[in-house]
Amino acid sequence: MEDFDFTIEDLGKRNNKSPIEMSRVEGDMMANYVTDDQFICMSPSVSLGKQNEIKRSQVLECAGPREMIYFMPAHVHAGIISCGGLCPGINDVIRAIVRCLWHRYGVHRITGIRYGYKGFLPEYQYPPRELNPENVDSIHKLGGTFLGSARGGGKEVEKIVDAMEQLNLNMLFTIGGDGTQRGSLDIAEEVERRKLKIAMIGVPKTVDNDFAFIQKSFGFDTAVAKAVDVVASAHMEATSQMNGIGLVKLMGRESGFIAVHTALASHEVNFVLIPEVPFNLEGENGFFHHLEQRLRRRRHAVVIIAEGILQEQLLTERKMDAGGNLRMADSGAYLRDRILEYFAEKKMDITLKYIDPSYIVRSAPASPVDSVYCERLGNAAVHAAMAGKTKLIVGLVNNEFVHIPMKAAVSHRNRVNPEGTLWRDTLDATQQPPLMVNQFSV
Repeated sequence: MEDFDFTIEDLGKRNNKSPIEMSRVEGDMMANYVTDDQFICMSPSVSLGKQNEIKRSQVLECAGPREMIYFMPAHVHAGIISCGGLCPGINDVIRAIVRCLWHRYGVHRITGIRYGYKGFLPEYQYPPRELNPENVDSIHKLGGTFLGSARGGGKEVEKIVDAMEQLNLNMLFTIGGDGTQRGSLDIAEEVERRKLKIAMIGVPKTVDNDFAFIQKSFGFDTAVAKAVDVVASAHMEATSQMNGIGLVKLMGRESGFIAVHTALASHEVNFVLIPEVPFNLEGENGFFHHLEQRLRRRRHAVVIIAEGILQEQLLTERKMDAGGNLRMADSGAYLRDRILEYFAEKKMDITLKYIDPSYIVRSAPASPVDSVYCERLGNAAVHAAMAGKTKLIVGLVNNEFVHIPMKAAVSHRNRVNPEGTLWRDTLDATQQPPLMVNQFSV
């Protein structure tokens, strides 16, 4: 953690009393304001016998409403934008931001930017959308995004800030993944160069749950719940056939969080293949051999893979999409074909059902658990913006809502630790070999 500075930047001194009525004291049965000297540590673990001085740059600032705020609510024009792929809960976040701005702070000029950062660019001519509690009231019941989304456009920083100036925005809420938040950071730095007072607040969105530092991304719980239903179907198909195999590909470009949580939740998965854990397909300790042994013992198997596996073997050239993400090969179709070839050579009859539910999972409405999380994230984002804080994302760390600098948040991605407790518990659930490689050296 010493490599990162978690200090949060402010637009300036806060001179306006918040319109939200709260308390400054404990014990009076009223919710309390949050102060700037409330922090939490990133890691809850401690080492006995070691006394280390904790610096401000090493702790996370608690999110929540401040007693004094930077902006005068009547003068505020807020913008909201959603970028990148779909994820359960985007509409819940939009709704929460609008309602908190409107009802809690009295901000009545709220604009939705259409189709991601491209909505700022004049060549696309996407008109912005006026937002209010009435037109966002029921959007949480729908999947997708009320504002539309798109990849790309975030590198047109000067054009975007020109548009923000023309709209006279005072704050912009960016709902998106690490590419979106990198763009948001670039925009914030251009805003700063122009000496504008615009708060840039990110709400991290990645169904893969791989955002750095935060313990959970919104939409992740919904994705796992939907994936469990798919695995149940794959298991039924597999058990209804002799030597039946259910192969399910789940989202996870660089991390296998959805895959391992689905395996733990379903109790019906026999193999989980994720990008973080190496494996061989062939050989005496390869995946195919262990799959064959499983079929000979139990006559069926369920396999979950994360989409990011085998890319080093499948990609002949690196191409990027409009959002700056690597275009990946279809590892699921490739593995399906290789499994069929393997058992054909063995002259062993199998029935394989391959399911890729990615777009069904990510376009679903948020589950109740995610809806609660999104509501609280949206509120935390508004409180941060009204206090004049900027260049941050809001997220949950050690069950507390906190502010994390964008620069730290986009520095790397979270991954499943092959030596950690989550993967250990996954191995317990699947009973697969701890390492399916023919040779391995530390």
